Amino acid sequence: MRLTAKQITCLKVVLHLAAFLPFVWLFYAANQGLLSADPAKDIQHFTGRMALKLLLATLLVTPLARYGKQPLLIRTRRLLGLWCFAWATLHLVSYAMLELGINNLALLGRELVTRPYLTLGIISWLVLLSLAATSTQSLQRKLGPRWQKLHNFVYLVAILAPIHYLWSVKVISPQPLLYALGAIILLALRYKKFRQWRR
Repeated sequence: MRLTAKQITCLKVVLHLAAFLPFVWLFYAANQGLLSADPAKDIQHFTGRMALKLLLATLLVTPLARYGKQPLLIRTRRLLGLWCFAWATLHLVSYAMLELGINNLALLGRELVTRPYLTLGIISWLVLLSLAATSTQSLQRKLGPRWQKLHNFVYLVAILAPIHYLWSVKVISPQPLLYALGAIILLALRYKKFRQWRR
């Protein structure tokens, strides 16, 4: 049975809550001292993982819509992408404010350029910024075929973001590997599209 427009609207509400409520929990945990002895790191990792989860969820929409024969699911992709960008922005801000503890853009810029894993992170964020800024229907019509070409760069983020996470942890643990594996699977599901590009 195919999902109706009304059911998709309800699903959107659920997805908005699923993306927003972790922020409420993080705010509460930080204020109540529920984080570890290094709360700055906890906040950075939490926001980064949320961005990755939402990125993978965004990439999951198309395969679910196609193989599950649920075309209306595509309507949830934009909101997931925007929440992914929001959490990625929180991740960047938490690093700048909590790790560096400064408002010095020059130092932040130097860090982003000299540390390779941060370079991958800022490239991913800039791509997400461009996708979020052009996600409206009016810009989609205005850009025409160029819009799809631009939004295909989400696949680049799907490669760089897990590498950024893997590179940033001091000790390899299962969690970043699972995110990387999820990204690989979701990209592999699009092998036909990549094969067409190659041709």
